[in-house]
Amino acid sequence: MGNEEAREPAAKLSRRSFVGYVVGGTSLMVMADLTLGASPASAIPIPSLPQIPEVYDLNDFLVHCTLPTSNLIAIHVDENGDAHFALPRMEVGQGITTAIAMLIAEELDLPIERVHVTLAPARPELLFNQLTGGSNTIISMYTPVRVAAAVARKALVEAAAIQLGALATTLVTKAGVITAPGGGSVTYGEVATSAASPTTKQVRVRLKTAGARTLVGTPQGRIDALDAVTGRKQFAMDLDVPDALPTMVCRAPDLNGTAKSIRNQADVVAMPGVTHVAIIATGVAVRAQTFGQCIDAIRALDVEWSAGPVAGKSSADILKELRAAQLPLVVPKIGAASLDGDFVFHFRSGSALEPNCAIADVRADSATIWAGLKSPITAQGLIAKELALPQRKVTVNVVQGGGSFGRKLFSDAAIEAARASKAFGAPVKLMWHRADEPRQGRVHPMAVSRIRATVLAGSVISFEQRHTAVPTDFRHGLGERITAEVAALPTGLGNLGFSETVFLLTQELPYNFGVITQLLNEPKPAPDRFNTSSVRNIYSPDVATANELMVDQLAARLKQDPVAFRRTHLKSRVVKRVLNRAAELGNWGKAMPAGTAQGIAIHKEYKGATAVLVEIDCRPETVNRKVRDAVTGPRITKAIVVIDAGVVINPAGIKAQMMGGFMDGMAQTLTYSNHLVDGHFLEASWDNSAYTRQWNTPFDFQCEVLESESKEPGGVGEAGVAASMAAVACAYARATGKMPTEFPINFGAPLHFEPKSFVPSVPQSPTDGLSHTF
Repeated sequence: MGNEEAREPAAKLSRRSFVGYVVGGTSLMVMADLTLGASPASAIPIPSLPQIPEVYDLNDFLVHCTLPTSNLIAIHVDENGDAHFALPRMEVGQGITTAIAMLIAEELDLPIERVHVTLAPARPELLFNQLTGGSNTIISMYTPVRVAAAVARKALVEAAAIQLGALATTLVTKAGVITAPGGGSVTYGEVATSAASPTTKQVRVRLKTAGARTLVGTPQGRIDALDAVTGRKQFAMDLDVPDALPTMVCRAPDLNGTAKSIRNQADVVAMPGVTHVAIIATGVAVRAQTFGQCIDAIRALDVEWSAGPVAGKSSADILKELRAAQLPLVVPKIGAASLDGDFVFHFRSGSALEPNCAIADVRADSATIWAGLKSPITAQGLIAKELALPQRKVTVNVVQGGGSFGRKLFSDAAIEAARASKAFGAPVKLMWHRADEPRQGRVHPMAVSRIRATVLAGSVISFEQRHTAVPTDFRHGLGERITAEVAALPTGLGNLGFSETVFLLTQELPYNFGVITQLLNEPKPAPDRFNTSSVRNIYSPDVATANELMVDQLAARLKQDPVAFRRTHLKSRVVKRVLNRAAELGNWGKAMPAGTAQGIAIHKEYKGATAVLVEIDCRPETVNRKVRDAVTGPRITKAIVVIDAGVVINPAGIKAQMMGGFMDGMAQTLTYSNHLVDGHFLEASWDNSAYTRQWNTPFDFQCEVLESESKEPGGVGEAGVAASMAAVACAYARATGKMPTEFPINFGAPLHFEPKSFVPSVPQSPTDGLSHTF
């Protein structure tokens, strides 16, 4: 739709009337300004009920942080009439470049293939507006991107009106062409130059109504899909930077151990292809002509190592620490009226499919970095500090990534690459070995969750949860240097403050259970012992799994059906809708063979709600099925995910995210973990960690995206994980007759793999790869 009648009037600033700018220059550049008319964040008196996230959640906070720099969100229309937008977020496979292109194309009345979305380099002036996390990208970018596109469209129409000799209100835009009532027309490209303004000026615009949209809300394939499947899509390791040779790091046998000296440096430097060897903060860096030669050199190194901060520690030791640090429950145990649960969640690797990698070219007075970074401004500041350079002398280019799961909030590879390039005096193309990721990379923190619910006279009168965890590292701050420095204060209290805030703003138990309290404690707040991160969905998968298992226990105590019990006690209409639809689609309550069962769970976060129903097979013949070199166990045979995600931009993208989120949640319940033994993690590959594989996936997977009553979009990148993990746990409990309390459920089983060596830190590269494939 392109006519003006399809848009709301703009007599005053309202929910759909906004201000933007046509920026002075020789070509058309437009920006949005959301500070005018915006309601400022203010202290809100919070009653005991509702919980804080119902009033003001993490996404509200993140959006308020972006408002001051919303007017720096710019779209450029070139002389060919194509639109260009440098997205200040990172694409890691979640599909945000496609969704943003759809929003721009819709508001500009331009074919989506003529909208070119790239990733912006680090821009310190954006402050808090260049952080990719919290499933917040579409929530925070939804309005400023549309405003900028609407400003561009208005400028083009006004320029065309002069050229065509017509009133702007009579012109129609479609597919990049502006047409007058008499049939005359011009393309966007033909008026792009004249639409540009020599000075910056304020512009009022009207956004399209929902009924006028023709692209947004329809399923669209990824704009990068063809490049991805044909090998043309470029990740950091695909970039051709002159003289940037393969570089890898030999790492300590202990977690976070450090190198003291190299006993055979000269011999290793003399090996074929090796150009440089040097100690850096995280190990010994090796630069060579090929990655294979790097691996050979690492395996040949003889290094004297210092012990790591958890030398000699095991998972059992950390569990003992966490239990000792649990905050007390307030409500006393009242005999049969009290229902208690105590749950353990083990470490899990936060590795993405793409190995951690970066390219660095460090010179005497400058540095240039290429890497997948979700917090590039923080990375820029840290690298500048590491190299003793002014921040403006460090250029950080953001590259699309193959997954993140919170991993790329940290710039570990980029900092290592900068250190190595400085030590060598040469550009480097640094890549982590797959064995490095689960052993020295970022992990989901180990946690325990203790719950007590009190039932009197057939009613739940209290529900207390005390979640105790190894600290989650938030030293990336809010995406810029100041908050990152605060989070990194030596006492660890700065990071603890971030943890408590995030927990407070994300955790919501959406039931009417009387007095509800959910508290977090992270003992030993200095996060340097373990390399943790905000792994996908942060605290919610563990917290929700413990909660939903207890909800099933409460239903059983009160002799009610789990779905009926939830339906009766849920506070949120949105959550009831997804629950009811999931139960309907999954034929909840149908007869199931012995050893099999259904399970259902809900989760409310990211301005939306998710319900997941699964069917599980725990019969011996299934649990003990044999697949070569595989971890099998209970099998999820069917999964149904129903989500209310608010305004939907691309339903195909949402379904893809729900499928990935389900695989994450299922793995965390059944098989996926890291074992800490003698100060290091045993796992050194995806196979070792036993992430979801094809032989464990459901035969039948369905996802339904509900038409929402909300007028704003929600976040979807993490929305499917918590309810999926919880639903699988609930189904397992119903199929076996025993509530699981340790996750994954197979953690105590004998190892299914022979641990790879710690010295050398990487295994030999396979020379007969074909024999290791199916």
